[in-house]
Amino acid sequence: MFDAERVKNDCVEWIRRFFEENGKGCNAVVGISGGKDSSVVAALCVEALGKDRVIGVLMPNGEQSDIDMAELLVNTLGIKHYTVNIKDAFDGVVKNLPFEITDQTRQNLPPRIRMATLYAVSQSHNGRVANTCNLSEDWVGYSTRYGDSVGDFSPCSHLTVDEVKQIGRLLGLPSELVDKAPSDGLCGKTDEDNLGFTYAELDRYIRTGEIDNKEHKELIDRKHKMNLFKLQLMPAFEPEL
Repeated sequence: MFDAERVKNDCVEWIRRFFEENGKGCNAVVGISGGKDSSVVAALCVEALGKDRVIGVLMPNGEQSDIDMAELLVNTLGIKHYTVNIKDAFDGVVKNLPFEITDQTRQNLPPRIRMATLYAVSQSHNGRVANTCNLSEDWVGYSTRYGDSVGDFSPCSHLTVDEVKQIGRLLGLPSELVDKAPSDGLCGKTDEDNLGFTYAELDRYIRTGEIDNKEHKELIDRKHKMNLFKLQLMPAFEPEL
């Protein structure tokens, strides 16, 4: 059984230790999407460091239909926050590329611009950037390399979607933030629509090795194998000297 309270308390202590060892007095900088992961990470940082040391960054690409969810989160936590619209940056890159970009490029460019924005905020505010990925997404590569897959510290990358939700409820976050259908905000579909299986199936498979649908098992295994490189350090040639 998952002990949400124990894990939450341990994670809060882990965040405190990280900042003591890697930036005493620094601020946690969190990209706020309005989804459960960024909400839980921000709330954990508030409990660990206090709301005065947590900075939320909202980064719509033009219009964002659920920006009110991101605003709800920062207002609920009472944290300092900035809204940085990345549309001009996105359009500027696309306009100046001397070729027509692919759909995948169009979907993954905004997360990479957002991460550059988070580091711009962080460097100007004595900060450390929080990674907001969870284990379930990382398991099947559902993140953008050098976009939302990176950061300076990662509170939830060893927690499944269901476990993150349990911690979010324990932290007292609004249910509309914790339980809303997860979406990448890139293509208008839910995560589960894109993946081809549910997070409940995936979480059970990760934690127990059990899964009922053979086709879904094969799909999960294939995605996991294909995307392991995202979780590893960049390969580097080591010459014999």
